[in-house]
Amino acid sequence: MSDLWTSADIAEATGGAASAPFAVSGVAFDSREVTQGDLFVAMKGETTDGHRFIDKAFAQGAAGAIVSDAADHPHVRVTDSAAALEALGVAARKRMAGKVVGVTGSVGKTGTKEALFLALDRAAPGRVHRSVKSYNNHVGVPLSLARMPRDSAFGIFEMGMNHAGELSALTRQVRPHAAIVTAIAPAHIEFFGTEAKIAEAKAEIFEGLEPGGTAIIPYDSPHVATLYNKAERHAGRILTFGMSPDADVCALETVPAPAGGTLVTARLPDAELCFTVAAPGDHWVSNALAVLAAVEAVGGDLAAAGLALAEMPGLPGRGERRILPVAGGEALLIDESYNANPLSMAATLKQLGRETADRRIAVLGGMRELGSASADLHAGLAKPMGEGAVDFALLVGAEMAPLADALDGAIAYAHVPDTASAIPLIRKEMRAGDAILVKGSNGVGLSRLVAALGEAARDGDTN
Repeated sequence: MSDLWTSADIAEATGGAASAPFAVSGVAFDSREVTQGDLFVAMKGETTDGHRFIDKAFAQGAAGAIVSDAADHPHVRVTDSAAALEALGVAARKRMAGKVVGVTGSVGKTGTKEALFLALDRAAPGRVHRSVKSYNNHVGVPLSLARMPRDSAFGIFEMGMNHAGELSALTRQVRPHAAIVTAIAPAHIEFFGTEAKIAEAKAEIFEGLEPGGTAIIPYDSPHVATLYNKAERHAGRILTFGMSPDADVCALETVPAPAGGTLVTARLPDAELCFTVAAPGDHWVSNALAVLAAVEAVGGDLAAAGLALAEMPGLPGRGERRILPVAGGEALLIDESYNANPLSMAATLKQLGRETADRRIAVLGGMRELGSASADLHAGLAKPMGEGAVDFALLVGAEMAPLADALDGAIAYAHVPDTASAIPLIRKEMRAGDAILVKGSNGVGLSRLVAALGEAARDGDTN
């Protein structure tokens, strides 16, 4: 296997000076994530300085570093480490001859990115690179680019934003051949004011498209015109996806799958495909259609993509389903603890209503960055909770007070101030036959509740 980067490569890409020859097989900017053979990028932030952790990084196996201060270990010294990481990412993209897909949207970015990775990797195993976790900002995107092997057949990069102009800068680094907008929702509306402004900011992803590139947009979105108008100025081709038969990639028929998920018959511009989406919910059907549009746009194997979607596992924090032993039987835990906004809340509550269960329990944490609309948007969850046939709701955080008021006794609920208070309550409440949805913004910390329930199950503490 060839080296990912040599010290000479790094120096050329960043304009830095190498202290000694070295080669690396990976890149990291967090010393806690450094593994054998990595390049450690020592960056200076507002609260800490990565140079303090250089010794630790090399103790963990780093083979070289990018630094802006003097260092004793093999390194490339630059003026600005953060700028150097960006330059390294740009160089990685420049030397890669495969096809690149960019993914953004208010909801579904990470799930769609992971599904697309599986879809392309099925036909080109080991030759598909994608950003890991949710590394989708001004540091995560160049890091993900810098980690991309030069012989990758495909690269998939998630891009996020919470201010106008951010995606414009990121997409010009990624230079995608196909760019997906999954959906538009009032996520980060605190910083934009309206959904229309969010749509305009998400449409910036099309600005970095390679000549002749494909824009992939959600036909069913009320903001489709905004996205389409932007795409027309930058894309050589536009593909819409959605449940409407007027979409370029559409679901002709959807049927609940016997083992969960959905059986889908989809029509594409030049093909028709029958496949199963393993993850349950209409929102996952929509994500799958976006995936198929991207596979088609970059010349991937549609049949292999359909097989991959049928085998797609749930992601921790983003729909992972776990069976927990409880007194007298088992309960289903649906882990959506990583993120939440009004659109994703409504979608997952709708799916909860379809679960076969004795009781449906929703553990819902506050939705962050909603600004002045926060109270109304939280109160507005009362309707999807009713449609989701929720039997009991555990509301977590101060943001949930308007929802508690809106429920007004229509659904049994408890409202607690934080996750620490919620853990003993849900452990006491849950019982055999329950389907338990856990969803909230990451800052609420409901992942700790999910972990606590898992630990209790492993320890045999079933109430």
